[in-house]
Amino acid sequence: MEKQTLGETIAALRREKQMTQAELAEKMSVTDKAVSKWERNLSCPDVSSIPRLAEILGVSPGELIEAKAAPVKSVKKVPSSLIPLILNALSLAMGAAVTVLAFLKELDVYSGFGLLGIGLFCLALSGMTVREKGG
Repeated sequence: MEKQTLGETIAALRREKQMTQAELAEKMSVTDKAVSKWERNLSCPDVSSIPRLAEILGVSPGELIEAKAAPVKSVKKVPSSLIPLILNALSLAMGAAVTVLAFLKELDVYSGFGLLGIGLFCLALSGMTVREKGG
């Protein structure tokens, strides 16, 4: 038998008992949303509630928690070539903001220097990332 996640196990056992999520939730003194999250592997039942959950589902606590871990969703990495581009764009945006706000007389000196400092910092970081890659 292929191992299931804890959520898949809870859902399968609940269906075997012909219970709805709401009925299981009522017996566990939780909301049906909590049961839904368990079954979708978005959260887990509290450790102290495992014996009660196992009893309701007609299995031992050990059988219930022998599930495999839920698969970890992979996070897409930002292509490394985008980092210098983003930093350069941020530098340009800071420079443009200072120019426009100064022209409109909506910028005090300290804020202007702060924005320019952020822009220069991003520009320097961009140059460092390009040098590290040998480009």
